[in-house]
Order: sequence, then C-alpha cells, then structure tokens
Amino acid sequence: MVDDVPAAFTDLVAAEAPASIAFSGGDTARESYEHLRTRRDAVAWDAVDVWFGDERWVPVEAPDSNEGMARAALLDHVPVRAVHSMRHAADSIDAAAAAYDAEVAGVPPIDLVHLGLGPDGHTASLFPGTPALAVDDRLVVPNGDDLHPHPRLTFTFPALARARLVVFTVAGDDKRDALARVRAGEDLPAAHVDAERVVWLVDPAALG
Repeated sequence: MVDDVPAAFTDLVAAEAPASIAFSGGDTARESYEHLRTRRDAVAWDAVDVWFGDERWVPVEAPDSNEGMARAALLDHVPVRAVHSMRHAADSIDAAAAAYDAEVAGVPPIDLVHLGLGPDGHTASLFPGTPALAVDDRLVVPNGDDLHPHPRLTFTFPALARARLVVFTVAGDDKRDALARVRAGEDLPAAHVDAERVVWLVDPAALG
C-alpha cells in the first residue's frame, strides 16, 4: 500500500532503471506518466525502448489512444531511444498484431511492464470471457468485446510472463471491488498475471 501511486511508480521506475518498458492506458497510467515527467532526470530515457502492452485500434491522435496519451503525458517530452508503436505496426489490426508479436519475440524480455486494473478485473486488453485469455502461443493478439469500445491489440499472458517485472498501479475507490475480488482469488484476468516479479502499487482508497 502506498499513499501516492504515481509517486511510488516514479520511484520504482527510477530505482529499476529499465532498458525497456511497456506502457499502459487509463487515468492512473496518465497520472503516473505525468509524474514521471516531473522527475525526468531520474531515468536515463535515451537508453530506454518504449513498448505498449495494449492499444485501441484508433489513430494515435485520437483521444482514446494509449500511445497518444503516453506521448502527451511523457514521451514527447523525454528523449527515449525508441517508441515501438502498436497502432503503426501495420495497416490492419490482424497484420499489426502479427508484426508486433514478431517484434516483441525478437528482443530480450521487457524489463518493466506497466498494467492497470479495470472495474471488471481486466488488465491490458485481456477482458473476462474473451478469446485472448486462452492464447498460449502468441505474445500479441487482437481482442475485444461488446462492453469496451474499439477493437484492441493486447499482450497475452505469455507476453506478460516474459517480463522481468510487472507493475500494477491501482488507485481510487472505484477500483475497490475489483481489487477485493482479485485478492480473494476470483477467476479474473488480472489475477492470472505471472512474471519474474509482480508488484502491486495500491492506494488506501482502492484497498478500502
């Protein structure tokens, strides 16, 4: 438990000094990246490759784009070594999934993968009851359901399992029910994430 999730995330990223990091989406992610920007000198950004753990199939300039959010909050303001765009990996969502899958498979495990927690227990774009949950032979696939807008690209559980560190950031009382269900061991996507290390940064409001 931490009092300030974005500040704790910044401290952790600075301490880990990752050479590669996969970014997430959502309000807590945006606040975390904005906080990282205030301490931009704490990370050697020119030695960091940036990836994305999931993305909506929308233009990067669209308000719903995870990459667009990350760029506005942080990436356009720090000299990262490279940004590996999911949306620009290919012209169609299926081709982009295949291309990003091959790209991720061709590099060393990502040092730090950042994840959030949805009210329904999803993480990345691994939604309850969707086909991506059962994928064990791909690192990146298309996914989506009728409850969430836009088709998505997402890391699979095998992709997350390759990470050296997975960091969940969970803040606010609107995440309290989902977090309680994960902690109780319910069959939710976020409860099935495994990696070399998994750290949850959670504030008192989310813990209740």
